[in-house]
Amino acid sequence: MLQKIKAILIAAIFILSISIIIIFMFFFKKQNRKIRRIWANLQRFIIGFKIKTKGSFDNRAKLLIINHQSMMDIVAMEALLKKDEDIAWVAKKEIFDLPFLGQSVKLSKMICLDRGDKRAIVKLLKDVKDRIDNNRPVIIFPEGTRGEGEKLLDFQIGAKIIAEKLGLMIQPVVIANARHVFDSQNLKVNGGKITVSFMPTVNPKDNEDWYEKLHSDMQKELDSLLKVS
Repeated sequence: MLQKIKAILIAAIFILSISIIIIFMFFFKKQNRKIRRIWANLQRFIIGFKIKTKGSFDNRAKLLIINHQSMMDIVAMEALLKKDEDIAWVAKKEIFDLPFLGQSVKLSKMICLDRGDKRAIVKLLKDVKDRIDNNRPVIIFPEGTRGEGEKLLDFQIGAKIIAEKLGLMIQPVVIANARHVFDSQNLKVNGGKITVSFMPTVNPKDNEDWYEKLHSDMQKELDSLLKVS
């Protein structure tokens, strides 16, 4: 019971903090990335978790493919990457429609994916190219939704199409224990440690089955991280 009360309080603080950063983003548009980084590190402090890294971000990669377990995936990446690494997340339209979080992603010029739109992939390609042209690496969750944390879900086709159509170098990133640290769906908060593994960059031109191999390699890396966590 106490754990759920704590989780509810943290969720409330989370929403309140987003409403506050919206104000800062509106008035200090050029400091958007810095504001998001400060916000993410504040969440680390409130929830009480550390980030352990393996490898590092490869600035040759323009598309990062990441497994998805929890909102903490986003918090960890926003806190971890440098001030000048202004990443752009691909998020489903439902996120953009939310009262507070939606406004924050709009001000940050994140990429909206409307799965109900037949022309969604065309718009997605256009928006990804725009962010990359503006020196913003793009992050996408290929699973399309949150997993339980131990097994990757099947990858949706979107990330594959983006990479091949735009000729992008890909860096897979595997995150472990994010759901354990804070599970907002089941209102459980444990704190602890999130591990972020930056895997070697992949060139889709090197292997026509690269997407299937990527899924397999990321699952192996996740298994390895969970064994030592």
